[in-house]
Amino acid sequence: MKSIVAFLFAFSFTQIFAQIPLTADKRIHVDQFGYLPGASKVAVIASPQIGYNAPSNLNPSTKYRVKRSHDHVTVFEANITPWGGGSTHSQSGDKAWWFDFSALTTNGYYFLYDSLNNLRSTSFTISDCAYAEALYHGFRTFYYQRCGAGKTLPFAEADWADAQPCHRGNLQDENCYSILNPVPATAKDLHGGWHDAGDYNKYVTFTYGTLMDLLLAYEENSAIWGDDFGIPESGNGVPDLLDEIKYELDWLLRMQQSNGSVLCVVGVQNFASASPPSADQARRYYGPATTAATLSVATTFALAARQFQTIPSMAAFATTLQTAAINAWNWAEANPNVTYYNSGNIAAGENEPDTYNRDMRKLAASCFLFGLTGTVSYRNYFDNNYLNAHLLQWSYAYLFEPHTQDALLFYSKLPNATASVKNNILNTYSNSVQTSNTDNLPSFLNKTDAYRAFIRDDNYTWGSNESKAHQGNMFFNMNHYGLNGANAANYKNAAAGFLHYLHGVNPTDYCFLSNMGAHGAEFSIPSLYHSWFNDGTIWDEEGVSQFGPAPGFLPGGPNPYFQPDGNCNCVISPPQNQPIQKSFKSWNTGWPENSWELSEVAIYTQAAYLRLLGNVLADQNQPPSCDIENPIVIMGSLDVCADGTYNYTVMEVPGSIYLWEVVGGIITSGQGTNSVYVLWNTNAPMPSITIHHSFP
Repeated sequence: MKSIVAFLFAFSFTQIFAQIPLTADKRIHVDQFGYLPGASKVAVIASPQIGYNAPSNLNPSTKYRVKRSHDHVTVFEANITPWGGGSTHSQSGDKAWWFDFSALTTNGYYFLYDSLNNLRSTSFTISDCAYAEALYHGFRTFYYQRCGAGKTLPFAEADWADAQPCHRGNLQDENCYSILNPVPATAKDLHGGWHDAGDYNKYVTFTYGTLMDLLLAYEENSAIWGDDFGIPESGNGVPDLLDEIKYELDWLLRMQQSNGSVLCVVGVQNFASASPPSADQARRYYGPATTAATLSVATTFALAARQFQTIPSMAAFATTLQTAAINAWNWAEANPNVTYYNSGNIAAGENEPDTYNRDMRKLAASCFLFGLTGTVSYRNYFDNNYLNAHLLQWSYAYLFEPHTQDALLFYSKLPNATASVKNNILNTYSNSVQTSNTDNLPSFLNKTDAYRAFIRDDNYTWGSNESKAHQGNMFFNMNHYGLNGANAANYKNAAAGFLHYLHGVNPTDYCFLSNMGAHGAEFSIPSLYHSWFNDGTIWDEEGVSQFGPAPGFLPGGPNPYFQPDGNCNCVISPPQNQPIQKSFKSWNTGWPENSWELSEVAIYTQAAYLRLLGNVLADQNQPPSCDIENPIVIMGSLDVCADGTYNYTVMEVPGSIYLWEVVGGIITSGQGTNSVYVLWNTNAPMPSITIHHSFP
């Protein structure tokens, strides 16, 4: 935090800023957190033509300005350029213009200004620390998803503390019975791990992609993952990302049986839940061991062992993971077709993948086990089976198979990888991303998406925000693996566009992270589908309920396939009957409105986002430069009448803390905000007003 003190003594001050509105216009889209100094910076200005906001057309100024937040001085200006020759973008229903202010690299707080219409954007930061709050709170959502642990002060913020450990009551996770034979003889202690999504169920197969993204996020950019994220393990000498991953791995180790097999799911029947998590006393069960669950664990344990080996204090844990991964592989080899379909029996989502995806988990397991152990039999399995992956069968890299593609690429950097296999993988992936799939780099070069984060119409499905993050990470893979270096800058800028989309450069203007108004994003998601932050609870909606949801959660996102249950007998618009990118609503009403199809959170969505954010942050200066010179000017007058009340204001910077001090008067209202009213005593010899302004 940086503190600034400003003074205003007894003289008149002209309110030179009064002409600029304090409220941001939702048609001027920026990354609400900001931009790294050296990054590409392109805002999108929209004139809605189709959809819920269509009446708010805009004829923007041809020249846009960047102004400093503290004094409204213009520091950069340039012409805007129409997108698509002035056509309407079909996915958003908007006409759009782009404003490129990449040349501005000076640290500071800014907003964009349209002088023709007297409009401003949300405020944003240019700094190496622009995404510090997004990283901090986005990561800490995993702490709030912990099962079997209390969320206690000081680790939980006071508004979201739930001190009693959840799901450790009678016939819950510490005494969990088999759903196939619910008798005391089948009881197991299966506490721990993360709640999967907006419910409190836990699925082994759903941790596969989650853990791969988090572990690769660490491997790709370990420098950004410190030991100071405010979780119980902070300060123990282990990066907090690995500590949080270990919380999940410890649960997975409990799910593994002595023969190497892994139980597939822990959950409730009939969708039972309560708020907060500690209030949920519903009986919980576990599902049987399956091949897919066992291969999921073999994969993630092998990759995790590689990461934990780099931490001296975690060497023994890494060995435990390696042994467990090998045992899981051996059981799956001997039991290749054991399945369990949980739908209608236990938990909610179907945990059993199809045969192809089960086979791809085995391929990934062979890759990571070969990398971990060097054992040739794992390499032989990989070499004999990698051509079964769709990437190789179709010569097509795309966003719905990111983890199979990640495993294939990972193999290419392993010592003693077969050269012909390695080259085939790299060439196929590179060609698809560079030219042969128009959804990939060609979409960026051709400016296909007015909002600069293209995915195809039919790829906007349930969880489109996760898909957006995966597409961005696919572009970063090109640079991680040194592919098509001539386009390295294009891959970086294309990928960053997906982060900016999630942070506000989208037609809804939402920063898609929850409740971040105090953390740098003026217009963030106010409501989520989550059993904890449920409709009608004190955590229901920011600005309406007492607290709103915990900050930093990423919901599923726009979904044009959304349908309320037939029992609703209703049309909800938005999200229905809208252009694709506007098929979103921030609300949390359950059945029959089924808001979970858009606004539910999930650990795999969060993990994909954190990996994308980590990839963008890899371009920050080391060490980061975060200082911002931002003098505060107080607007108001001390040329006052006897016993008069006067207003004093400073420019609002989101996330700031304001502490006013007055000599010779009394603050009658507004303390803690950017605007106060003061009742002056004109007999005071030296009246003065002071502000202490703290900001991220």
